[in-house]
This record gives sequence, C-alpha cells and structure tokens, in this order.
Amino acid sequence: MRKILMATVVLPLALGQAGAALAQSSTPAFQNSGSAAQRGAGNSQASAELFYMIQQLQEEVRRLRGQVEEQGYQIDRLQKQGRDRYIDLDQRILALSEKMAEQPVGSSSSASSSGGASAPVIEEKEYRQPDAEERAAYAEIQDLIRNQKDYDTAINKIYAFIDTYPEGDLTVNAYYWLGEVYLVKPQLEQAKQAFTIVATRYPDHRKAPDALYKLGVTLDKLGETEQARGRMQNVVDSYPDSSAAKLARKFLGAG
Repeated sequence: MRKILMATVVLPLALGQAGAALAQSSTPAFQNSGSAAQRGAGNSQASAELFYMIQQLQEEVRRLRGQVEEQGYQIDRLQKQGRDRYIDLDQRILALSEKMAEQPVGSSSSASSSGGASAPVIEEKEYRQPDAEERAAYAEIQDLIRNQKDYDTAINKIYAFIDTYPEGDLTVNAYYWLGEVYLVKPQLEQAKQAFTIVATRYPDHRKAPDALYKLGVTLDKLGETEQARGRMQNVVDSYPDSSAAKLARKFLGAG
C-alpha cells in the first residue's frame, strides 16, 4: 500500500516537472520565430526603399542626360548660326575684293612730286586693345593651332572669339589665323575669304602684309595665277619694307 501511495505522489510530480521543462524549452523557439519574421519584414521594407531610390536616381540621370543633349544641340545650332553669319559676311567682302582685283594693279597709287608712282597711302586707325580675358581666349586658340593641331576646334573657337571680341587688335589676328588653318586643311575658298578680310578691311594692321601675301599663295593654289600675281604685286607696292614683300618678290621672280 505504501508503495502504491508513493507512486501516486511521485508520478504527478514528475509529470509536472517534465511539463515545466517542455514549456521552458519551447519558449525560445517561439521567440526566435517571431524575431526572424520581424527581421524579414524589415529587410523587405529596406529593399523596397532602396529599389525606389534607385528608380528615382535613374529618372534623375535620364532627366539630366536629356538636358545635356538639349544644351549640346543648342550650342551646335548657335555655332552653326555664327559660322553662317560670318561666312555670309566673308562672301560679301570677297565679292568686293574681287571687284577691286579687276582694277589695274597700282591704280590706287598716288603720283609723287617727281612724276613717279609712290606706294598707296594707307590710313591708320587705332585698334581696341585686349584685356586679360581676351588674351587668354586668344592664347587658347594659338595652343589649339600650334601645339594640339586641333584645327576643327580652333575654327569654332576663332568664330566664337570674333563674335565675342569684335573689331579689336587680336580680332584681326584671329581672322588671319582662320585663313592659315583653312589653308592647312586645305579649304582654299574659306582661306581666301579669311585672308581677304584682313587685307581689305584692315590694310593698316601689322597682319595685313602677311595676309595679302597668303591671299596670293591661296589664289595660286586655286589656279588663279593672274589674280595671285596681282596680289603679290600689291604686297610689294603697299608694304615694300615688309618680310612679306621679300617673299612676294621671290614669287614674282620665279614666275
């Protein structure tokens, strides 16, 4: 009987302890499952936010790229308009120069007191002097031509320079170098126009003798021999003491 009573007491006690142990061992599992679910939900939200941010950045990149392309188009259009404007001006000046070329060489010379022909009188004018910014822009053009040999970029820079700094001392230089670049490319008609501008619009400028000589060289390359010789004679008559006159005399002597 005593054994039966002891078993009756011990069995419920053991079952109670086992149940408590089972309950304690199962509680962390439930907690871990809940934490994992929370972490999963947090990761999903972070991924969604990151995806949204990437979409926003991609949209911003597309918008900025569109603005850059539009600005590039506008710049190209403005450059083309500027070139067309100056080419039209150059062509009108060239037409005037060709009319002048039809006159006999030396017809503009005045007679000296001894009855002989003297050099044409060229009226001198004062040119606007460049500031530091203009000098820097001109130096950039010189670097493109002389060092980088990037003639296409130089041409665009020259037209922009002429548009920004008109009728200055370095503007005449810019026209002269425009002719030089076109002569090297070679785009002879454009070179002819550029040299003509310097020779006819700015005959008193220090670049005028060289421009007139280079105009003769360009005409010769175009096969316009008589026109070329006329220009060379103009150099000799108008600028007899210049280095360009020495070259012109050699050209005329070789002919």
